[in-house]
Amino acid sequence: MKNRLMMCIALSGISTFSLAAVSPEEAAKLGDSLTPWGAIKEGNSEGTIPAYTGGLRTAPEGFEPGSGFWVNPYKDEKPLFRIDSSNMDQYTDNLSAGQKHLLQTNPDYYLDIFPSHRTAAYPEEVVEATIRNATECQVQKDGLAVDAACRGGLPFPIPQSGNEVLWNQQLRYKIGSGYSTTASSNSWIVDSNGSVTKAAEQQTFEEMPYYQVDQDDRNPEMYARVFSLNRYPARRAGEVTVLADFLDPIDQPRRAWSYSPGQRRIKLAPEFAFDTPVASQGGVTLFDELQMFSGSQERFDYKLVGRKEMFIPYNAYEFYFDCGQEEQMLEKHANPECERWELHRVWVVEATLKSGSRHVYAKRTYYLDEDTFGVGLYDAWDQQGSLYRSMFLSGVQLYDLDIPYNVKNVIYDFNKGMYGVINDGLKGGYQFDPTPLPERNMAPESIVSRYSQR
Repeated sequence: MKNRLMMCIALSGISTFSLAAVSPEEAAKLGDSLTPWGAIKEGNSEGTIPAYTGGLRTAPEGFEPGSGFWVNPYKDEKPLFRIDSSNMDQYTDNLSAGQKHLLQTNPDYYLDIFPSHRTAAYPEEVVEATIRNATECQVQKDGLAVDAACRGGLPFPIPQSGNEVLWNQQLRYKIGSGYSTTASSNSWIVDSNGSVTKAAEQQTFEEMPYYQVDQDDRNPEMYARVFSLNRYPARRAGEVTVLADFLDPIDQPRRAWSYSPGQRRIKLAPEFAFDTPVASQGGVTLFDELQMFSGSQERFDYKLVGRKEMFIPYNAYEFYFDCGQEEQMLEKHANPECERWELHRVWVVEATLKSGSRHVYAKRTYYLDEDTFGVGLYDAWDQQGSLYRSMFLSGVQLYDLDIPYNVKNVIYDFNKGMYGVINDGLKGGYQFDPTPLPERNMAPESIVSRYSQR
């Protein structure tokens, strides 16, 4: 399949630190040749990527609202073809470094390529705010901050820099105006011997104040807030972690708190940032890798390469809801029978460690779906230039809520020969409440009092 890298020439002269929103003439493409969030509306010339026609808004037969599980609308589809070690060279331009490494080193691993469906759909108020942002929303502080006036929509539907694309990822619409919870979000680690360990079982809460524009008690500078209560393993049961992120992380860095039943006190945890390993995910993930990217962009330079066609995990209803907890993991990699891959256009962003900055990685590459700005694929290289980790973030369209949801991912640590399945909600599913909780309920002390045994 032919590689299609677009916009490179046009983008080559654009500053990484562009501050200006796009012109009205450029913004007029939204809803015309581009979708309101900036994706190319037409399909590709080969017909392997369809045109966007409105997304998926109809629930299939058997769906039970509020169950926490979404029925697969494509359960009867068969793969178009399979990519494995024997034929991967035919598709090399459409594969990430991590995908190639897995295929090369595991003869039993494969990618089943299914028909592509552009299922993303958003509420009308989000669409309207996104179109407004095209001419009004601006980055600040050399791309490291975003104006709070952008709240309510994707900030940069026609991105001009790598920073803007990453802000689209951080501020993507994935929760709604309320919050999401899991009664049991599991993280699984498979070591180099193929032994499976449940690293954590957590009750989780996530909200996006960035989209809670009618909630008067919210700090307009806060864009995301999450907390988790550990239930497993026993030695960590009752631990609570709270994270809050802000639109200006230079002036307002991430605020993180932790609570340990043994110490019976809440303390600030500034170490929960950048390249600190996440203990609840077996140390296989860093804090700035949560859901592919999280926190401040200050330690890397982000270059927008352009758009490209890639095979990314998509419409992964099987992986999210149908593949059993043990079934989804094999000795060296996730079970390819549980995965679904589709050809989609992505934004490509390359990140290089800034001179004088510290991080375990020297280089990173992100591939973001143009319809959702979720990072479908991600590769990271160590200081010696070796491929260190790769992540695959799967997504599903919550067709009854108009939410493109992407949280469950697989991460491979090639240095240690291990991998993890992260944010697995097969035990209990994922719940969404459209009504935000009052701010008085969201202080760390209030959270701990409600959910811990203190």
